[in-house]
Amino acid sequence: MPAQAGWDGNEDMHIPDGYLSPSTCAVLYAASAPVWYVSMRRVKRRFNTRLVPLLSVFSALSFVIMMFNVPLPGGTTGHAVGVGVTAIVLGPWASILAISVAILIQAVFFGDGGITTLGANCFNMAIAGSLVAFLVYRALAGRQALTSSRRVVAAAVAGYLAINAAALCAAVELGVQPLFFKDASGAPLYAPYPLNIAVPAMMIGHLTFAGFAELILSGGAVAYLQRTNPFLLQQTAPGILRGGEGPVPAPAQAGWRATRPLWMATALLLVLTPLGILAAGTAWGEWTARDYSNPAIRQKIAAASGNVAPPIHAPLGLGRLASMWAAPFPQYAPPFVRRPAFGYLLSAMFGTGIIILLSLMAGWLAGRNRWGGTAG
Repeated sequence: MPAQAGWDGNEDMHIPDGYLSPSTCAVLYAASAPVWYVSMRRVKRRFNTRLVPLLSVFSALSFVIMMFNVPLPGGTTGHAVGVGVTAIVLGPWASILAISVAILIQAVFFGDGGITTLGANCFNMAIAGSLVAFLVYRALAGRQALTSSRRVVAAAVAGYLAINAAALCAAVELGVQPLFFKDASGAPLYAPYPLNIAVPAMMIGHLTFAGFAELILSGGAVAYLQRTNPFLLQQTAPGILRGGEGPVPAPAQAGWRATRPLWMATALLLVLTPLGILAAGTAWGEWTARDYSNPAIRQKIAAASGNVAPPIHAPLGLGRLASMWAAPFPQYAPPFVRRPAFGYLLSAMFGTGIIILLSLMAGWLAGRNRWGGTAG
């Protein structure tokens, strides 16, 4: 609608429908499925009144963080993910589920990332990002005390490397498409730019602006938790003491009350989400099918792609798959709201509410199953 013209709610690393071939999508779903299964099995063992609120708040936090676009070189945009601090607090398996839930809601309700490419987007950001963040943090933090400044540095580096690992995965997936999937004339069927363009286009922005946003977020969050709730950092650092003071006692409050400070931080970010649409430009590799026939947008695509012009028309496969799912609130723009900023805020509130609802349902089902198993 006219009121929404001039901004694009799509964000970097969320590969849309049509940019990956069906076979590529199937491979990445197949790669993600066993990891999701293992994650659910691992999380089920520790699914309790303390973990459910943490899963909920970090999934919501990631969802909201990804709505803050930052300008990248070439006139495109990107964003942090929050995967670094999520993996550090929850561990890699719970982090994979928390980030995957956020990505699922983005795709289903807001068209941010595709349905066919959901496996790819979760593989990149949730799986690769969580595993890299956790392993780097554990390796760099070592046996240092929970309140050690080395852990802040370790968290910052972990977040930086995690988001760049996710971006590299996405770049490779997009870059191999024109190599393997062409029509009879040799024209690409899906993502149009090869590796030598896709990798630099994606990585330059993430090695600089987006990567440093994740670095600051991860390091800052761990520094904050060291002062306010070091118990959360002990969950993925078993046996590590707090600066020689002994083990960190569990907070007096459990459940949802214990996560109140984290929810307050999430709420503050949620209120500020309209700032996320101030960054002008569209994320690289997320152009719509109609963008390829728009002269002004074609110039921007070329400028962000090594001055290599895109195809005159949208690739055939891209055009066929791009419209397969109609999100109810595309680009975080509810059709009944005329002001983009207010629509963006409502979308953030709606997405966060869905995450809370899913978490409450999961906790209720887990408790019911435990009760039923005990009764039997």
